[in-house]
Order: sequence, then structure tokens, then C-alpha cells
Amino acid sequence: MKPPDSLRRRIAVAYLLFALGSSLFLAAIAIVAVEGIEVHLVDNRLAEAAAWAAPRHAGGLPVGMPAGLSFHHGNAIPPPLRNLPEGVGEVHVDGIGLHVLAGKDDAGNYVVVDHESDYEKIELVVYSMFGVGFIGIMLFSLFLGRFIGRRFVTPITTLAAAVRESSTELPLLERSDELGVLARAFAAHTSELRTYLERERLFTGDVSHELRTPLTVITGAAEIILAQPDANPATAAAAERILRAANEASACVNVLLTLARSRDRIAHPVTSVDQIARAETERAQSLVAGKPVALRFLGGPAFAIAAPPELLVAAVGNLIRNACQYTGQGEVSVRLGAESVLVEDTGPGLPLAVRAIFDPAQGAAPAALAKGSAGAGLGLALVRRICEYLGATLYFSEREGGGSIFTISFNTDLTKS
Repeated sequence: MKPPDSLRRRIAVAYLLFALGSSLFLAAIAIVAVEGIEVHLVDNRLAEAAAWAAPRHAGGLPVGMPAGLSFHHGNAIPPPLRNLPEGVGEVHVDGIGLHVLAGKDDAGNYVVVDHESDYEKIELVVYSMFGVGFIGIMLFSLFLGRFIGRRFVTPITTLAAAVRESSTELPLLERSDELGVLARAFAAHTSELRTYLERERLFTGDVSHELRTPLTVITGAAEIILAQPDANPATAAAAERILRAANEASACVNVLLTLARSRDRIAHPVTSVDQIARAETERAQSLVAGKPVALRFLGGPAFAIAAPPELLVAAVGNLIRNACQYTGQGEVSVRLGAESVLVEDTGPGLPLAVRAIFDPAQGAAPAALAKGSAGAGLGLALVRRICEYLGATLYFSEREGGGSIFTISFNTDLTKS
């Protein structure tokens, strides 16, 4: 499983890589220095001893060497040290390492042997200390990277959590560094969005309230005309259409007023979704009267949701009415799924301009946007807004063989079987 991407981990890895690279660079320098010191101390020591001992041996004088060094000439050279190439080298005799300087003078070959050089031990100690230092540097780099990463990332995650939770007071505002600049920019943008949304909510509520009075007048006038026994049939038919349109507009106004309120300020009674779907299917039968279109409710697993009934009626009813309006022949079916409502039709499909409602990444061609979608976009946009308000999700998919499938999927926390 791939670990999640993390800025904190990147900072720690960067510190480790820097420590590793620095340590390897210092190790190369240390190796060169140690080997150079070995040449200077051991090789020069043997050369100086040979320069002092060879003339004394040639003159027949006793050769007394310092502790740890020995001088051998001619046949006195031990067999393992004979026939060595001239110069300083390391020879192992009986498992013991010796530094040997082989040379030649007028009297023959000679060797100077360093029996008790402590340089190998010192070299081992130096390399051991470097290994311990390398491990210490890596551990310290890991600790420092994690510490700095936590100090750097934690304020960012705290700020992100505050923005995500729509907190009224963001953290880090008092800081003078870049994090403070970022926090103040978020605070300004969030305040601007809140102001805009509040203006939109108030505007929606005010417009809806203002529409209620004329709609009430229109509804009353239409009902009065229909109540007259001697009304002209043409006038009665027109009044009936006016009354139906006014009732639909009133329902839309009620939906807009509900959406303009906060969720915690309205009632959420447990409402049967299958009853609403069945009732809206029956109510839309008049839209397919006289058309070769069959509108059917196919049922499904019944469930209920805690939500305002008018919002559920508007969401399901809009999908069914849109499907009936734009399907010229075939069928429109309404069914229930697993905590979802599906409306399927055999119509021409969804225009490109309206598909941007479901997937803005698809975009829409300028011509399509200019042409519009004959009103379908507004109804679907309202359904999507209702779904967002309820915590549900509106999906669109193409039906095999032509047509559309719209699905409202409800959050499991709000549904009751």
C-alpha cells in the first residue's frame, strides 16, 4: 500500500538525505586523511630508521633500534621477509601484521620491521568513532527533520482544519511570518465568501417573500374563476392552467425559502421516500397524456429520510417532470434503489450545456451555452442544490440504448429503513 503523501515526511527525508550526503563526503575526506597520515607517520618512521641503521651496520657498529623496530641485513633477514619489493609494505606473518621497509645498500639487502605499530589500532578507533558519529548524525537528522516538519506542518493543518470547519476565528492571525500572511489571506477570503453567501441567502428569502403575495392573488383569482358555474369553458381551462402554474410557483417559492434558512432552524420529520416517489409519479401522469410515453413507478426497497418533505417533493418531482417533458416516446420509470431514487427515461439525453452541472471539468461549448437547455438546467440546478442541502448526491449517467438516468443517493446517516 502506497503511503499517503505528506509534507512532514518530505522534510524528514530531505534532512536524512542531506545528512547522508554530508556524512559520505566527510567520510571520503577522513579516509584520504587517515591514509595520508599513515604514509607520513609509518613510512617516514621506517625510512628514518633505515637511514640511521644502514650506515652503522656497514661500518660494523652496533645497531640499536627503538622499541618496536628491528633492522635485519643480508642473511639475517627472516625467510618470510626476504625477496620483498623495495619500499614500504604490509606483511602478515603468523597472523600478525607488520609494516616492512625493504631496501638495498652496497652490502646487500636489508629490511626495517615495525613490530609494535599502534597505528592500526588508532585507525580502527578512528573509523569506529566515525561510524558512531555517522549513526548519531543520521538519528539526529531524523529527529530534527521530524521536529521541524511538525513545527512547520502542524500550523498549516490546524489552519486547514479551521477553514474546513468554517470556524469564525482562524488561528495564526497574529503571526508576522509567512504562515500569518497565509492565515490572514484565508480569513479575508472566508469573510468575503460568508458575506456573499449571506447576501445571497437574504436576497433569496426577500424575493421569495415578495413573490408570495402576487402568487396568492393569482391563485385566488384562478380559484374564483373556476368556482363560477357559468364560466366559459375556454376561460375555465385557462384558469386551471394558471392555477396549476401558480401552485407550482408557490411550491418553488417555499423550496427557496427553506433553502435560505439554516438547517438547524427547520424541522426534519421522518418522511417516506417511496410514498413521495409514488405520489409524484401519479401527479406527473398528465404530462404524458396524449404522448406515446409510459410513466411507471417500479417500486423498490422502501426507506425514509429525516428531511423537510417539501424539499424531497421538489427534488423527486423536478426529475420526473423533466423526464416527462423531454421524452418524446418510450417510457419514464421511477424506482427505488439502496437508499436512492432513480429516474430513467428514453429521451434525447442531457445537453452538453447542462452536463457541466454534474461535471464542470467537461465544460460546455460556447454555442451550447448560448443556446441553453430549454429550461432543463434550472430544474436540475435546483435539484442539485436541494441534494447538497440535504447531504445527498445527484448523479447522471447515460442509459444504454439512449436516454438518461438520474440518481439521488441519500446519506446513510439520514435514512431509516
